[in-house]
Formats: sequence, C-alpha cells, structure tokens
Amino acid sequence: MNIPINELLAGLLDLGHNPGNLVMILVGGVLLYFAIVKEYEPSLLLPIGMGIIIANLPLSAMIDPEENGMLYLLYNAGVRTELFPLLIFVGVGAMMDFRPLLAQPVFALMGAAGQFGIFGTLILAIALGFKLPEAASIGIIGAIDGPTSIYVANKLLVEYPAARGLPPNPGMAGIIAVVAYSYMSLVPIIQPPIMRALTTREERRTHMEYAPRPVSKLALILFPLIVTVAVGILVPQAAPLIASLMLGNLMKEAGVVDRLSKASQNEIINIATLFLGLAVGSTMTAKSFLNADTLKILGLGLVAFGLDTAAGVLFGKFLYRVSGKKINPLVGAAGISAFPMAGRLVQKLANDEDYSNFVLMHAMGANTAGQLGSVIAGGVLLTLVLPMVGL
Repeated sequence: MNIPINELLAGLLDLGHNPGNLVMILVGGVLLYFAIVKEYEPSLLLPIGMGIIIANLPLSAMIDPEENGMLYLLYNAGVRTELFPLLIFVGVGAMMDFRPLLAQPVFALMGAAGQFGIFGTLILAIALGFKLPEAASIGIIGAIDGPTSIYVANKLLVEYPAARGLPPNPGMAGIIAVVAYSYMSLVPIIQPPIMRALTTREERRTHMEYAPRPVSKLALILFPLIVTVAVGILVPQAAPLIASLMLGNLMKEAGVVDRLSKASQNEIINIATLFLGLAVGSTMTAKSFLNADTLKILGLGLVAFGLDTAAGVLFGKFLYRVSGKKINPLVGAAGISAFPMAGRLVQKLANDEDYSNFVLMHAMGANTAGQLGSVIAGGVLLTLVLPMVGL
C-alpha cells in the first residue's frame, strides 16, 4: 500500500512555496494579541485577526469561490453589498444620544473641523502616486470610522472597477478597513500627544459651564427624520449610511420599539461586527498585503488621524478665543468619529490637569457631531470622486 506522503504534507509544501502566508498568519496573531491582551477594540480586531489567519492557511477552502467557502460567502453577502456596515450603523445609532449636541449646536462646527484629515490625506495620497479612487479610499481613513471607511472604499475599489470592467481591488479595501479600525483602537495613544502639543496648560484647565437648554421628546424624534431627509437630498451618496444611523436613533428615542432598539444595540450589531471582521480579514492575503503600498497606507492613515485631531484642537482654540476663554480647546479633539472613545479621552485629559474639571457632556456633543460629520464627508467624497472617474 502506497502512503500518500505528498497529500499529508500538502499544507507544509504549500507554505514552503508561499512563505508570505506564514507572515500573514503572524500578522493575524499580532492583531489577536492587541485584541486579547491589550483589549484594543477586541470585538473587531479579534475576528479580523482570525479571518487573516484562516485566509492564509495553506489550501484554505474557506475563501475559495469554487468551494463556496464561508468567508467568501460572508464577504459577498455582507461587505460587497455594504450590508454589514449598514447594520452596524443601525446599532450605533441606537446607542447614540444627541441631547448634548442639540442642547449646544455650536459643537456641530467641531464635528466639521474634525474631518479635515480626510481631504488633506487625499491630496497627499495623490502626490504619492495613488490613483484618485485609491487616494479617496485612503483619505476616508481620516473619518476614524470603520463602517464609513469600508462603505466608501468598497464603492471606489470594488464597485467602481466592476462597473468599468476593471479588476476590483478588495485587498486594498481590506487593508483600509483594518487600518481604520486599528487607529480607532489607538485613540488613547495617538491623540494625547497632539492635544498637549497644541494647547497650553491654562487652556486645558478651562472650565466649561454646563447649563444646557432642555431638549423635548418631539425634538429628539424629529432630529433623525430631519437629518435623514436633509442629508439624503443634499448628499445622496451618504443616504444609506445616514439613514441607517438615524433609523437606530429613531427607534431608541421613539420609545415604542424597545425590543428592536435593544436588539440593534446588542444582537444585530454584535453579529454584524463578527461577520464583518471575519470577511474583512479574509481579504488580507499575502499577495494583497505584503507590498509597499501597505506601508504607505499605514503612514497616510496616521497622517489623516493626526490632521483630524490637530484641526479639531486648533478650531477649539479659535472658539476659546472668540468665546472669551469659555470653551476648552481639548473638546475640539472629540470632533472625530471614534464614538464614544474620543469624548471620554477629552474628559480624561481635562481631569489630568484639574480633577474638578468636567467637560464630558460638551465633548460628547462634539463627538456625536463628528459621527455625523464623518458620514456626510464620506458622501461628499463619493459625490465628488465618482463623476470625476466617469460614474
């Protein structure tokens, strides 16, 4: 009887021919380390890391189209159709409280300032040789919002090429998603040095009076409806994202569908996050990840994050001056989309300077504005770029 040694050793032989797969398995292990040991965004980095490991196993059938592999099916059903990001946005909307923003509308301006990195990084990416759809996809990392980054990158790197008969680039879209979520998890590490460098101790110690005007239940119900209609008309490309976000918020504020609201905040968003992480990780094969562009994307993503934070803080300093030193510039750093981490970080830094300083509600107003701003910025980006590339 002949023992099929080659069949038994097929996996090892394949790794010998494709050593890059072993490197990617190690990359997946690093993400698992950050998720489990450091607890950096574990609900996303853990499935992404596992997805990378599975996709790079030798002769893996889970990403094989001919085998209808599970990860292949998840990618086509939930990422390529943008279903998973939209379901996540329903859950995020159900967890958001817009009272601080509605009580102090001035913080909407900080949410706008916090998107500067998107467009600044787009220009820089073009200067580095990326094509416009690629540069715009890299720029959206500056939203510091995973679902928005996935949605926009998928439109520009997968749907756009397919519509023009060009090969899609899900690998780059996957890298952008991983970079976006990785930098989201590093908010407490990346933002503080920039915030401290751009502010004085006196500015960081600024106390802000919190005496918000009451927000009626009617206003809380009308707000998601008005935002959905207004953004849907003015920025149609952002309509799916903003409608999903506002649907979740409407269910929460209406108070008549508690089961749907709680399901959106728990089971739906958890399942969608799990499947999204696995599907995104499955696109990160050695062929798509191990190249010079990956390093460029990592660097540009960090630049985008830094520009967002700097623009928000500098705008906060402007408001600090024009308000007669009544607005703490640190609050501007919460104008990014990393909700609620950025808002909590602002409170922590304010407490580090003065334990009695309470700016959390102001920061949350800016943070919710940043969430809206990132969605609108993503829609504006698609509105500008798609016609320029012929769609």
